[in-house]
Amino acid sequence: MSKAERTRAFIIERTAPIFNKKGFAGTSLNDITAATGLTKGSIYGNFANKDEVALAVFDYNLNKLNTAVAIEFAKQATAKDKLLVYADKYEQIFDLPFSEGGCPILNTAIEADDTHPDLKKRAAAAVLSWKNKLVQIIEEGITNKEFKTDVDAEQLALTMIATIEGGIMIAKLLGKAKHFAMIMQSMKKMIIMS
Repeated sequence: MSKAERTRAFIIERTAPIFNKKGFAGTSLNDITAATGLTKGSIYGNFANKDEVALAVFDYNLNKLNTAVAIEFAKQATAKDKLLVYADKYEQIFDLPFSEGGCPILNTAIEADDTHPDLKKRAAAAVLSWKNKLVQIIEEGITNKEFKTDVDAEQLALTMIATIEGGIMIAKLLGKAKHFAMIMQSMKKMIIMS
């Protein structure tokens, strides 16, 4: 990695939790310089503007989340067990009570929906990618007779995503990690019954 690449990576890594907690609008250039110890000139020498930092940070946070899920998936032998990772391991993946701000997809989707088209596109692409991955796993499970043949893979995938993201929102809003655990138990039943 070149010095410029290392500096960009450093800025992204140090500001990722700030953007995830405060959002794009709430994160100031002063927050970025305070987190990195770099000057405004150094920040803008590596990124054209705050938008570019925010997009890079979203990609970083999403990659971090996807990597954590992939590690847990790799430990599972069946499609059903892979889906149960969300019910059984998501609290650990998110390190409740949301020490780094919670789910970057949820946070970005809510904030950017009407305010930041580029971030909205990234969040939408992340949800579609997640849905497609779940559909693939569910279809493998149907083929392997782990799920009923009449299970609608897309419907189950979207319901899982909505349940996870809604559970995170409720737990974070109310400050009660146990609410997320309760919601994940309901999702676990849904997966087992499919």
